[in-house]
Amino acid sequence: MIRACHNCGQKNRIPAKHLADIGRCGACKSPLPPVAEPINVGSLEEFDTLVKEARVPVLVDFWAAWCGPCRMAAPYVAETASHMAGKAIVLKVDTEALPQLSARYSIRGIPNFMVFKDGKVLAQQAGVVPAEQMMQWLQSAAV
Repeated sequence: MIRACHNCGQKNRIPAKHLADIGRCGACKSPLPPVAEPINVGSLEEFDTLVKEARVPVLVDFWAAWCGPCRMAAPYVAETASHMAGKAIVLKVDTEALPQLSARYSIRGIPNFMVFKDGKVLAQQAGVVPAEQMMQWLQSAAV
């Protein structure tokens, strides 16, 4: 994943296994905080890499732009990503752009949330849930 330094604007390549770590900018050496916002997944390969190589639990939000409940859940997903920065990673998968992932995990209703640890599914639930529930899933997965 490419992240821009907040200090100098330099683009830094961050491997999936280090997205929850504090790093340093390659140019100015300023700290790069852990990812604190949902990551929009752009390909099957990116999804597989992020889920398999992450050293922390991963929450995946399967959603679509036309879905009203998905739009209602979006602030909760963002809040979870912010509060769990450094302890978990949050991904967003657009089911319209990546229908193969929906088929792989038999997603029949959205929003649909899945928690992964070490590349394996630990939990799955359809429907809007509060950020507190999402954070609880991730905390349980961390042990």
